[in-house]
Amino acid sequence: MGSQNACATVRKDPLSPRERDRERAPKKLLTRARALRRQSSEAEKALWQHLRARRLNGYKFRRQVVIETYIVDFICVEAKLVVEADGGQHTEQRAYDAVRTARLEQLGYRIIRFWNHEILGELDAVLAEISAALQDIPSPQPSP
Repeated sequence: MGSQNACATVRKDPLSPRERDRERAPKKLLTRARALRRQSSEAEKALWQHLRARRLNGYKFRRQVVIETYIVDFICVEAKLVVEADGGQHTEQRAYDAVRTARLEQLGYRIIRFWNHEILGELDAVLAEISAALQDIPSPQPSP
């Protein structure tokens, strides 16, 4: 006689949010995000030193994260806050940034942007603005 367990399916534990994101994101974008982490600008490096390891008010940030077809510089998932460090290339891609920002906002994220020179020259003010945004977490919208 065969074992009753022979046909039993093995149930896999539910995926963590990060694992779920990895399954959904195209490999090309994940590869690009990893490369961006290795090639961070000086402004991104400076800001990351203050955001990493829950150093800013205990909030966890991740960097160079894929959301749909976009890669965001920094994200606090808990607060649904995206922080972007913009270099000179963003002056030429304002239309793209506007579409990207609109889509991320549709997904429920708040986006704040800083120019690299602001991060490098006024880091305390930048951190204060991020901190204020973290304290101002909107309450979830009720279902219709």
